[in-house]
Amino acid sequence: MEITELKTLTEAQAADILQLMKELNADIPVTAEGIRQAVESPGTHFFALMDGSRIVGCASLCVCLSPTGPKAHLEDVVVLSSYRGRQLGRQLVTHVVDFARHHLSGTDLYLTSRPSRVAANALYQSLGFQPKTTNVYKMTV
Repeated sequence: MEITELKTLTEAQAADILQLMKELNADIPVTAEGIRQAVESPGTHFFALMDGSRIVGCASLCVCLSPTGPKAHLEDVVVLSSYRGRQLGRQLVTHVVDFARHHLSGTDLYLTSRPSRVAANALYQSLGFQPKTTNVYKMTV
């Protein structure tokens, strides 16, 4: 297994990522074009967990600047269900955190995770993420 940052996307890679996004949350409409835009966005670092030429896991690190300083958000962390139980999620998140430490020193790193994702929440806390008391609001515009 290898973790690599993608800057461009092939059709096969887009298909692999579409499958991963369905496993993450089948209720969110994701398109190959949306994936391509995210991968190619200058504010996004898209990491793929590769098994040969196949993408079996991924995570996005989205970086933005605000008046209160730079912030980074770890988004869309998922490993293909048939690959789970092998510590691959831990490897993927650790890789992204190490990247952030090296390239974004001093930046706050945030992530959100549904409470129903028990294993994922335990993983994040075991890696040093701490719950933040806040309200998260959503509005589709």
